[in-house]
Amino acid sequence: MNHLLLLQAAAAETVPVVADQAAAVQETSYFQLVFAKNSLWIIIPLLLMLAFAIYLFVQKWLVLNRASKEEYNFMNNIRDFIHDGKLDSALSLCKGNDTPSARLVGKGLSRIGRPLDDIRTAVENEGSIEVGRLEKGVSSLATIAAVAPMLGFLGTVVGMVSAFHNMAADPNNFNIGTLSSGIYTAMITTVAGLIVGVIALVFHNLVVSKISNVVYMLEVRTTEFMDLLHENV
Repeated sequence: MNHLLLLQAAAAETVPVVADQAAAVQETSYFQLVFAKNSLWIIIPLLLMLAFAIYLFVQKWLVLNRASKEEYNFMNNIRDFIHDGKLDSALSLCKGNDTPSARLVGKGLSRIGRPLDDIRTAVENEGSIEVGRLEKGVSSLATIAAVAPMLGFLGTVVGMVSAFHNMAADPNNFNIGTLSSGIYTAMITTVAGLIVGVIALVFHNLVVSKISNVVYMLEVRTTEFMDLLHENV
């Protein structure tokens, strides 16, 4: 009978504690969870990575949009100038268009008078340089997409280790509320890492797709230019 009374008393004391902990959990906002003191050492680097990924994406997207634009009838005007023997006018047209395709054609025009193989080599080398410029910074997006989830997972593992260490250090004051609080605080870093990783991966794929379109356009312009030179041989 005494044991039963003791159990009932313990249960009566536990219920308010659990209720208070549940109320505290419900009152915790997402902002407080994300910027919890224990997870800031992971959240801050992740936020910096996200900001850098957004900056890279916007910068590359603007550059690629400019690179994909071309003056109307650009190649037709180049063809007319070459047929009329106006190489200086053709070069001036290329210099007036600040695009990869214009620089590529301009490099070929500057080599006219040399063997066609030399001209093709010069054009292809210029194309490789332009592609290298377009791809600059893309690897950083891939790195962020790969590192961010791993960094978030690292924060979760460290948080779990800390929660269980605290439980082992003071087993007499252990309760499930304290443990669960430590666990979900630690899990926030994994969620944040995955979000940053997914965004960076989407940015990377969009930029790579855009670069592929520009590279295709450069290949088309190279073929058109070399065919144009063969017409005049």
